[in-house]
Amino acid sequence: MTQREAKEHRTVSRVTMILEHVAAERDGARLGDIAELLAAPKSSAFGLVKGLVATGYLREENGQYSIGPAISALLAPSRPSIESYVQPVMRTLQQRFNETVTLCVKVGSSVVYADSLESTHVIRYATPFRARRPLYPTSAGKCFLAYGSKSLRHNYLESRFPEEKLQHILAELTEVKQTGLALNRGETLSDVSAVAAPLFFNGQLTYCLSVAGPTSRISSQLDAIGRTLKEEISMLDQSTHAQ
Repeated sequence: MTQREAKEHRTVSRVTMILEHVAAERDGARLGDIAELLAAPKSSAFGLVKGLVATGYLREENGQYSIGPAISALLAPSRPSIESYVQPVMRTLQQRFNETVTLCVKVGSSVVYADSLESTHVIRYATPFRARRPLYPTSAGKCFLAYGSKSLRHNYLESRFPEEKLQHILAELTEVKQTGLALNRGETLSDVSAVAAPLFFNGQLTYCLSVAGPTSRISSQLDAIGRTLKEEISMLDQSTHAQ
């Protein structure tokens, strides 16, 4: 049976939106804020929120909702995490180039930053955690698109770009897969450029590593950073498979 690309489910999307929103609010979120986020009546939001409270994924106190204990239980590691294997490579890259190194994961049709080591420069790329970034034109997103399924590229790109732009993007993604590197030269934000490479574990594209910084400072170094990034990942792959 051919595996089909997953499609969004309205209720699941609403639940994840609620959890992500509440997690980002330091002082918790109120029902009215959640209803506004969902563009739904309070009655609809109320049912979803109360269901999450009942299962322990949210906690309610004085009309404020915060993340509940079930999240911690769900995320508790049962074995050394992939992130722990990648940390030495991230440190090497950050120390060598003194730019921000980020571990990226694909979440649905977005990129989310799982870990980061920031540059020590006063002017640097600051990683926006818990924020969904587009698959295109972010450097990590280009990797996920290039190495992902044809249906992923079709579903994501064709609904967002006109035919003439689409052909250019597909040619770029072909080059990404051939070289093992994806570049973003100020395409998302004009003053930020980056290079990314894929991380495979057990034959699956699990994460991407990116190095980003101010375009004026990093642009001329992207090729050198990319070569080092691939070299470090290659050594990581060997050490990981040996364990």
